[in-house]
Amino acid sequence: MKPHLSFWQIINMNVGFFGIQYSFGLQQTAINPLYTFLHAKPEQLPLLNLAGPMTGLLIQPLIGALSDKTWHPRWGRRKPYFLIGAVMCSLCLFAFPFSKALWMAVGLLWILDAANNTAMEPYRAFVADKLPDAQLATGFLTQSFFTGLGITLANISLYFFQQIISGTTTTNDGQTGIPYWVFGSFFVGAVCSIGSVLWSVSKTPEIPPTAEELLRLRTAEKGIFSPLLDIFSAIRHMPSTLWRLALVYLFQWYAMFCYWQFISHAIARAIWHTSAEQNPALYQEAVGWTGLVNGFYNIVTFLSAFFLVGLAKKYSAKQVHIVCLACAALALFLLPHIQNKYLLFAPMIGFGVAWASMMGVPYIMVVGSIPKHRYGVYMGIINMMIVIPMILQTLTFGWVYKSFLHSNPANAITFAGVLLLAASLAVIPIPQNKVTDEVVLPVGGVGGH
Repeated sequence: MKPHLSFWQIINMNVGFFGIQYSFGLQQTAINPLYTFLHAKPEQLPLLNLAGPMTGLLIQPLIGALSDKTWHPRWGRRKPYFLIGAVMCSLCLFAFPFSKALWMAVGLLWILDAANNTAMEPYRAFVADKLPDAQLATGFLTQSFFTGLGITLANISLYFFQQIISGTTTTNDGQTGIPYWVFGSFFVGAVCSIGSVLWSVSKTPEIPPTAEELLRLRTAEKGIFSPLLDIFSAIRHMPSTLWRLALVYLFQWYAMFCYWQFISHAIARAIWHTSAEQNPALYQEAVGWTGLVNGFYNIVTFLSAFFLVGLAKKYSAKQVHIVCLACAALALFLLPHIQNKYLLFAPMIGFGVAWASMMGVPYIMVVGSIPKHRYGVYMGIINMMIVIPMILQTLTFGWVYKSFLHSNPANAITFAGVLLLAASLAVIPIPQNKVTDEVVLPVGGVGGH
C-alpha cells in the first residue's frame, strides 16, 4: 500500500520538472528564432527541429524500459536518470548561445533534446511509482503546474533580457548572429535545470521494491537488446485505450509543433507587418513579444492546473480534455487575425488551459490501464505517440507550408487550429473514467519528505 503524501510532498517530488520544462520552454520560443538569427529560412524550420522528436522516439522508451529494471539502495530507480539528464541539459544550455553557425546550433539541439528526454521520461513513471491511485491526478497535474511555471519564466526571460542587454554576436562568415540578450535566458536555464532536479532528488525517497519485485528484477532477462525486446513486447500487448490516445496525439502534437515553429513569424507579420528577412530589428521585437505571449499562456497553465483536478473529479478526464482541446483550436483560429499586440493575450487564456490539460490529463485517462510494473516502458511509449507526429511534421510540413499554405505563417497557425479541433473529436471514443482524487493542503511552508 503506497503512503498518502501531503500536498507539499507532491510539490517537492515534482520541483525538478520545473527545470526540465524551463529548458523545454526555451526550445519552444527561443530555438527557432535563434535559427533565424543564424540565417535559417522559415521553410527550413520543420526539418531543423527533427532533433526533438527523433531523440524522444529513440531515448524515452529505452530509458523507461531501463528504469523499470533498475534499483539501487541509495540512488533508487528513476532518480539516476533524471539527474544525469539534468547535468547534460545544463551544460548544453550554457553552450547554446555561443553557436557561431547554424550547424553548431542544430548539433547542440540534438544533445540538449537527448538530455531533456533522459530527464523527463522517468518523471512520469516516478509519479505513478510514488502515489496511490487516489492522488495520481494531483501528481500529474502538479507536473502541469511546473510545466506552466518553467515555460512561463523561460519565455518572459527573453523579453526581460531583451530590455536590458544590447549587442549581437557575429557568425563565422562575419554576419550578425545571436543577440546577447539570448545569453541571459540560456544561462538562467542552465542553473534552473540542475538546481531544481537536485532539490527533488534530495527531498524525495523512492519506494523500495517488494521482495516479489526484487525477484522479478533479478530474474529479468539481461543483455543489450533486452530494453528493445521490452518495448516491442509492450507495444504488442498495449491496451486499447493507448491505441485510441495515439490518434488524439497524432493531431495534437503535429499541431503544437506547427504553432511553436511559426508563431513568432505569424506575430511579426500580423503586428509589425514584416519578416526576419525584411527587417531583422523589428523581427527581434516580435520574438520578444512572442516570449511574453507564450509566457502568458503558461501563466494560465500553472494557475489552472489544480483547477482541472476538480473538473476531472466532477466530470471526467475525457470530458475535460475534449473541451480544452476545442478551446485551443478556437484560440488559434482567432490569433492570426489580431492586429493589436495587447489583444494577442486574450485567446491565450483558452490555449493555456488546454496546455495544462495536454501535459497532465491524458495520463490520468490511461494510467489505470497500464500494468504497474511496466510504468516506465509505457510512459516511454506514450512519448513515442508524441514524437512520431512531430517527426511527421518535420518531414512533411515544409512542403505543406510552401505548396498549400502559400508560405504564410498565419495559415500555419490556422492549420494547427484545425488539427487541434480534430484531436478534440478523436478523444470521444476513449472510454470515460471518473477521477477520485483528494488534494491535501496542509498549513505551513514547503517541507521535506
